[in-house]
Amino acid sequence: METAKSIWLAVTNDLTHDRRMDRICRTLARASYRVRLIGRKLPASVPFHSDEFESHRLTCWFRRGPLFYAEYNLRLWVYLLRHPADILCACDLDSAPAVRSAGFCLRRKTVFDAHEYFTGVPELSHRPVVRRVWSWIARLTIPGFDLHYTVGEELAGRMQAEYGRPFHVIRNIAPQPARNDDPPDMESRKKIILYQGAINVGRGLFTAVEAMAQLPEWQLWLAGQGDIDDQLRRHAAQYGVSDRVKFLGWVAPPDLPGLLDQARINLNLRESGSLNDYYSLPNKFFDGLQAGLPSIHMDYPEYKAIVSQYPCAVLLPEVSVPAVVRAVTAIGGDAVAWRAMSTASREASRVFTWDREARRLIDLYGQL
Repeated sequence: METAKSIWLAVTNDLTHDRRMDRICRTLARASYRVRLIGRKLPASVPFHSDEFESHRLTCWFRRGPLFYAEYNLRLWVYLLRHPADILCACDLDSAPAVRSAGFCLRRKTVFDAHEYFTGVPELSHRPVVRRVWSWIARLTIPGFDLHYTVGEELAGRMQAEYGRPFHVIRNIAPQPARNDDPPDMESRKKIILYQGAINVGRGLFTAVEAMAQLPEWQLWLAGQGDIDDQLRRHAAQYGVSDRVKFLGWVAPPDLPGLLDQARINLNLRESGSLNDYYSLPNKFFDGLQAGLPSIHMDYPEYKAIVSQYPCAVLLPEVSVPAVVRAVTAIGGDAVAWRAMSTASREASRVFTWDREARRLIDLYGQL
């Protein structure tokens, strides 16, 4: 009996909340690969276990900065050499040096999964020296991988032009939950604006909180955790809207559809200045489609390409209080417009599905 081929996938995060990697690993495991997801262990890490794929966490002395990335890649490289697999996958540039060099030493096929445009993330926008270092690492490693894919067509085109290798697209779409086909009714929902994701800088959350002062009948629900939780709470208090800004903390993926079914608008803001945000196409965009929930997004290429076919959202040219207030009023105060956007969302959700992305993913790995 032939032994199943093995695929090890490496990330630098703490595996627990990585929805994209969970579904990719499950998809590959169901295609009869032996799959192992490798991340890192932090002091606050909770036990991680999947019933469909293996996992391993590396413990590092350093937790951030250049010393962390150097230590992590060294530990990952040693681990991959001691525990070889048939295919090695680097998920983003921060694990690429170890995966690419281990693949070269072991004569194994290697895969580069670009979750984001790493050299264009906001954290590097004001650090030109660090950005140049990562750009050099990218030019040194990315072209040498055997397979490349990323999250959207626009980003795939940019990276293909930049690194001279074809980039395929595997979108960030969660598996479709079972839903009632009856169209949602706006009047049955409270005036809730739902944001889900990291509570971090660059997500337009300070602006969203300020907008609540001009939307007295609305609530803002924040489903997630991040670096600015406390600052955002103080900001809500400063603007006198603490009673209408609800911090839900981290929400397990199975519980997200229930929140989406209560909300009237799905919110996804990205402040300008970051190429990574400009090319982004995150989970929350497709979560809104699946829920039939009208959304507010940025007027960026990936969103525009889909919304031009399926008018399911209002696209903002900028993150500002007036722009947010106008969008909320336009969507949430007009039942006819809300129903049209909801219908377009449902139509798009039947086209953009994880089943299609999964088939493409399996085909790509099969070609190796």
